[in-house]
Amino acid sequence: MVKFIGKLGLRLWRWKVVGEVPAMPKCVLIFAPHTSNWDVLLLLLLKWQSGLKPTFIGKHTLFWPPLSWFFRAIGGEPVNRNKAQNVVEQIVEKFNNKEHMHFALSPEGTRSKKDHWKTGFYRVAIKAGVPIQTVFLDTTTREVGFGPVLEPSGNIEQDFEWLAQFYQTKKGFRPELLSDIRVNSENNKNPS
Repeated sequence: MVKFIGKLGLRLWRWKVVGEVPAMPKCVLIFAPHTSNWDVLLLLLLKWQSGLKPTFIGKHTLFWPPLSWFFRAIGGEPVNRNKAQNVVEQIVEKFNNKEHMHFALSPEGTRSKKDHWKTGFYRVAIKAGVPIQTVFLDTTTREVGFGPVLEPSGNIEQDFEWLAQFYQTKKGFRPELLSDIRVNSENNKNPS
């Protein structure tokens, strides 16, 4: 039933799904561009249509009744970003303790324009030894789906250039809020 709702919703909204659903048992799914709240609805429809059951983290403020049950039901786990805690290590531990895990997030981390992407997704992939599956939307072609897989090399600059090449043609709902796909110079250290 959920798969049908996903397919119907995407068809009614006139979006085409492209690419192959990831077959690997573990990966980090990154989604970009993330410029609008509409992205969440589109991703939810893609999730349902594809049958994927990714885990994701969200601001703890989202996990209050009455919405907390919904976010947990679709794979969400709360995280308090204001507290000093090693979220990367917590996620890596989850990867190490599970046979199957698809961890999803937006490297932009926000719908606001930033001059760089956050690198947590990359550090998780390196430390957990899992690939990075690209997921995208493009409002110019009305396509949403799965792009190529990146096996992180450990050279963060090189891998971010690869990601920038892939995502450079993808336009979000609010293109003026598109963040630059580059590493923050303060975070430009060995990710391992």
